[in-house]
Amino acid sequence: MKPLMLILVPLIVVLCLSSLVIGPAGVGPVESLRALVAGDEGPLTLVMREIRLPRMILAVAIGASLGLAGAAMQGYLRNPLAEPGLIGVSGSAALGAVLSIQTGLSAAFALALPFSALAGAVIAVLLLLALAGPRGGSLTLILAGIAISAMAGALTSLVLNLSPNPFAANEIVFWMMGSLTDRSMLHVWLALPIMVVGWALLLPLARPLEALTLGEDAAASMGINLVRLRWQVVLGTACVVGAGTAVAGAIGFIGLIVPHVLRPLVGARPGPLLITSALGGAAMLLAADIAVRVVLPGRDLKLGVLTALVGAPFFLHLVWRTGRTPV
Repeated sequence: MKPLMLILVPLIVVLCLSSLVIGPAGVGPVESLRALVAGDEGPLTLVMREIRLPRMILAVAIGASLGLAGAAMQGYLRNPLAEPGLIGVSGSAALGAVLSIQTGLSAAFALALPFSALAGAVIAVLLLLALAGPRGGSLTLILAGIAISAMAGALTSLVLNLSPNPFAANEIVFWMMGSLTDRSMLHVWLALPIMVVGWALLLPLARPLEALTLGEDAAASMGINLVRLRWQVVLGTACVVGAGTAVAGAIGFIGLIVPHVLRPLVGARPGPLLITSALGGAAMLLAADIAVRVVLPGRDLKLGVLTALVGAPFFLHLVWRTGRTPV
């Protein structure tokens, strides 16, 4: 694990600096960093502190959150195909944001969209608690999450279908593609505290997830409270995924790809995979956000589109390889 950390941490530092200095302004990296650190409140300082800095912070926080939540979900369900959106929180958060755009609340109040998305995530958790029950098993949890996700997706499609305003429909479609463009420090201060709560719930799960690899009965005999573990995973995932979706839209596949790629490098142990997946997720989302600025700088390539273009073929390969593995 330590050699992997020695690679991931410097990589994140390099990507953070690259994220800060790459952009359409056409200013050198030294001048950009100088404006960030000791600016004179001029236009470049404003760009660095109000546009690029929050974008970089959100890329690190959301990427780390998705990687961590993906590792926690895969460790709890003992399934490499599990991902954070499985419990339906991201779809419900997206539905809340879509309703905010459709009703005009997002135009009337700057933070109405992320607040509505967070409200959708909270409703999803409450529904999950009601459907799965306090002692429902992992299968019940998965089925409840799939049902909530399907319902949220259907309602989102219904809103788009019945939308009389083509401008609102267009805004909805673009928001659902996921992006960190034009995010401010307000979005950082809104999402980051909720993500910190999610990190505090998920990071201490290393020992319980290690015990769970031996089976639920063995984990219970080792003193692991399985009910507490289940809802700690759910609530932690809901916090980080809901907050991330609220400020950046739908960004998929990071929570699926990163833990799977890093798992062989930590000996397939779910405990060390938590922190390494968080670092790997931060690095991947930073790299993707830099790529959308470099690949098509004049066309506003959406971040969620790029992660899906990379993640979908990987997912298909993963399913194909899993299907060919002898039972």
